[in-house]
Amino acid sequence: MEPRQQELYSSVLSSEAIDWEDSETFHAGLLDKEPLKEADEDMVSEVDLNNTVTEEEREEMENELTKLEEEITTLKQVLASKEKRHLDLKQKLGITPLSELRQNFSKSWYDMQTSTAYKKTSETLTTAGQRTSAAFSNLGTAITRKFGDMSMFGLQLFYPSFNEHACNEELTKFQVL
Repeated sequence: MEPRQQELYSSVLSSEAIDWEDSETFHAGLLDKEPLKEADEDMVSEVDLNNTVTEEEREEMENELTKLEEEITTLKQVLASKEKRHLDLKQKLGITPLSELRQNFSKSWYDMQTSTAYKKTSETLTTAGQRTSAAFSNLGTAITRKFGDMSMFGLQLFYPSFNEHACNEELTKFQVL
């Protein structure tokens, strides 16, 4: 076992649990069923097995952290200044939040209308509308003819002497007038 590991384990485990020469005793101590004493628990909480940073490295990291925090503060100040200037320029140009919203909406609407999906959908709906209109027109014409046929049939039924050809001639006379 390496000296650094021995040092870390020694600070955590009681002296009775460790005999570095006799690995049997060391393993038995680790598997000991006795609970840790309060003093042992305190030592365990203070040991950081992952922190193997030297004092010099720690100092360098703290200096770098301080510099980064200062840079972040400076950048926040610069950003706040630029945002204020941005707002001032907008106000001088008369750009209000409402006008920006209108402009964004208009641009989005234009972008949507020029998209391929919108064009295809529009064409499809236009064609469907035209076909539906033609179908209703044909249906209306068919219904009108049926009503016309039924009225002629009714006239012939009640007036057997009714002549359709003569009636059509009379109607033509009235249309000319």
